[in-house]
Formats: sequence, C-alpha cells, structure tokens
Amino acid sequence: MDPFQSIGKIIFSIGILMVIVGGAMMLTGKLFNFGKLPGDIYIQKGSFTFFFPIATMILISIILTILLNILFRK
Repeated sequence: MDPFQSIGKIIFSIGILMVIVGGAMMLTGKLFNFGKLPGDIYIQKGSFTFFFPIATMILISIILTILLNILFRK
C-alpha cells in the first residue's frame, strides 16, 4: 500500500471523527446545557469576559474515559 494512501485514510478518518464529535457537542450543548454547569467559572467586567468551564471539562473527560475504556478493552 502506498504510504500517501494510508496517510490519506488516517486524515479522512480523523476528519469524519471531528465532524461526529462536533455534531454531538452541538447537540448535547442544547440538550444538556453543557458549559453552564455549577463549577464553571464565568467572569464578565465591562468589555472583558473570562469563561473557564472546569466542571464541564471534568464531566466530558469522565464520559470519554468510560466510553474509550469500553470500546478499546482487550
């Protein structure tokens, strides 16, 4: 197999995965109100806005860890 063909398949797979993950994030943001959980830091003073979604990142990390452990368990 040509190395460029295998690299092309990998890049294509990553692109499809990004589209699926992006769509899921858009859908779950509307359904489950991700990004506005208790524990997310949101500071707005004048024209300055700072947002750091700590609780959301922890929740997504836990969900992805569980899913990937189920999918890639040998």
